[in-house]
This record gives sequence, C-alpha cells and structure tokens, in this order.
Amino acid sequence: MTLLTTWPESGPDTVVRRTSDPAEIAAALKPLGVRYEQWPVRADVPADAGGEAVFAAYGPEIDRLSAEEGFTTVDVLGLHPGDDPEYPVRAKAAREKFLQEHTHDDDDEVRFFVSGSGVFYLHVDGEVHAVLCERGDLLGVPRGTTHWFDMGTRPSFTAIRFFHQEDGWIGNFTGSAIASLFPDHDTLTAGYERDGAAG
Repeated sequence: MTLLTTWPESGPDTVVRRTSDPAEIAAALKPLGVRYEQWPVRADVPADAGGEAVFAAYGPEIDRLSAEEGFTTVDVLGLHPGDDPEYPVRAKAAREKFLQEHTHDDDDEVRFFVSGSGVFYLHVDGEVHAVLCERGDLLGVPRGTTHWFDMGTRPSFTAIRFFHQEDGWIGNFTGSAIASLFPDHDTLTAGYERDGAAG
C-alpha cells in the first residue's frame, strides 16, 4: 500500500497529512505538479523480473505514458537481496547516491514500481512530502523539484524508469542535510506495517 505523509520542513514532530487513499494522494500531489497513478499489477511477473519480462508485461502502459509525456528512453532497474556477494556493497552505494537532497535541471524523475518499495521525499513550499511507493505505483516528479529518494538499508525493488533525455539520471545536490531530519524508508515501512495507514 502507498502512504503519503506530509510534515513542515522544520521536522517531523507535526504531521500535516497522512493518508493511504490513492485518490487523496493524487489530489494532494497534483498542485505540486507531481503525477501519481496506479497501474494494474501483473501478478505473474516475478519480483526480480528482468527488463524483457517487464517490458512484455507493461508494454501498453509504457507506450501510453511515453506517448503522453514524450519520453525517449525507458529502462528497468532492479536491486534485490540474494546470493550475490557484491549485493551489500552495491546496495549501500545505490542508496547513498539518491539519499541526499537534489534536483534535476533537464528531466523529470518518473518511476513505476514493478515490485518492492521506495520513498520519494518532496521538499516543496515549506513542507516535506514522503511518498512511500510500492508495487503498482507510478510517481512523476517534475524537473526542478527539490527531493531525495530512499530505498532502505536492504533494497529490494524493480522499477521502470522514464527519461526525456538520453543522459539518464543527473542530480544537482543542494548540500542540505534536511534528509537526515526525517524518518527513513525503514522507519516509515516499519511504522506502516505496525500501525496501518490512517485515512
């Protein structure tokens, strides 16, 4: 289940909004220019499916969104625990790359979660919006939006990424330590599982 939590940028002591209702999430994010929608979940696609299987399963949705938004490059990124002895190093490096606040000048950040989860933190107009995305969720963060992303200390996800530019992911880091003030992926998912989501 998806979860949107909003706090003042000063810190997480006050919760402005907390909802797991997809319609409420979409309505809250729309004024920020953020696209949120849910696609049908293909239950026959394994959590660690490769690009070929993912493209085959979600081809119609990928084609529709690419046509609507003019995306020129689409790829599949996956990271899952397993027998790979390099996983801990790869997972740590991947998490740290996205965990600091940044913007993108030349492209939106659009992701669809085939499996697993991740949290996008949007720092806009004096507030921080944490969007916990899980399987079936698509989130589109407009270029220029200050944000960061946390995949957790033990990342496990497969995501489709959409780009307007062939250069792919290029982040401009703000140097702010604001990300350290707010609950991380592991804290949010643990709290969600323990308490359930408030509507």
